[in-house]
Amino acid sequence: MSNLSKIALIKEMIDSAESSLRGAKQLLGEFTGESGGAQIRSNLTCAAGQLNSTVDEGGKIIEGIFDGKSMIGSDKKEYPIPANYASKSKLVPGDVMKLTVAADGGFTYKQIGPIERKRVVGPLTSEEGQYKVIAAGRAYKVLLASVTFYRAEAGDEVVLLVPVTGESEWGAIDNVIPRIQAEMDAEEKIISESKKAANSVAFEDEEDSFTISDDSEIKKPKKRAAKKKKTEEE
Repeated sequence: MSNLSKIALIKEMIDSAESSLRGAKQLLGEFTGESGGAQIRSNLTCAAGQLNSTVDEGGKIIEGIFDGKSMIGSDKKEYPIPANYASKSKLVPGDVMKLTVAADGGFTYKQIGPIERKRVVGPLTSEEGQYKVIAAGRAYKVLLASVTFYRAEAGDEVVLLVPVTGESEWGAIDNVIPRIQAEMDAEEKIISESKKAANSVAFEDEEDSFTISDDSEIKKPKKRAAKKKKTEEE
């Protein structure tokens, strides 16, 4: 094995170990009540505190950080973000937002600094009214509005957007693979692998010979010569 192959293998093993460790920590936190959620929120609040707030003729402008369901402002206050907007915009925890509060009290949000994200895939589950996606060794919460928007159901495979770096309790649904389609894809994969394992399989009975070839066509040749000859003699 070349040095490059060894390095790639070691990196893959490290990534797998880190993913397993994150999942184990999350499960332990759920059992002991010492979830990492408090630390994650503290990090987001700290990041939001470095942003700006201004007041001009158009109203008050507050910058903040999206935490998965709302915005933590630079004033460290929590501002509600409409779930439908967050779902359709596929906001990811860590995204930098700008909130304009008009003179009449109207709220207008705008995403001004999307965090780097990656896609992970896993099944959608529901526990005590909270939907989650099990992916990359952990359980990510998702908004009910997103589940409803994509008409997803528990058991469906979900493509989720999550931050590339740092921990996150939430993810944004990017797409949904219905359970039936996922099962069909798995079945097709099994069939494909079976074909590769055996180029052709022959079945014989007393009268005919059947062959299943790579292209899945069933060919039924003429009756065997010996059988044909015997028939003619009779």
